Amino acid sequence: MTEEDTDKKSSSKKADAEKLRDRDNMDCILVGNKNVMSYVLACVTLFNKGAEEVVIKARGRLISRAVDVAEITRHRFVSDLTVKSIEIDTTTVQTDKGSDLNVSTIEISLTK
Repeated sequence: MTEEDTDKKSSSKKADAEKLRDRDNMDCILVGNKNVMSYVLACVTLFNKGAEEVVIKARGRLISRAVDVAEITRHRFVSDLTVKSIEIDTTTVQTDKGSDLNVSTIEISLTK
């Protein structure tokens, strides 16, 4: 096997990994500190671009904002959406001091 062949294989693997990563992240909205309508606009944009499913994710205090995003998107902007699933979980995060902290998470899947 030549050096050129190994370069082709490694670049092919990198491209495949990037495609998978892009597909996983493409239809996902991570809710943060922006206002609710910013995330609603992101959801509506994804559905208008042809997405069949959008996942809204949030942690901690932002869970209520994620629920607001899902409900506003469903009732005001894209009326034919349904909630496919709601998954709740707890993750462990390390604080600056090194102690563990449990943080609640939510994933809301909206489908056309």
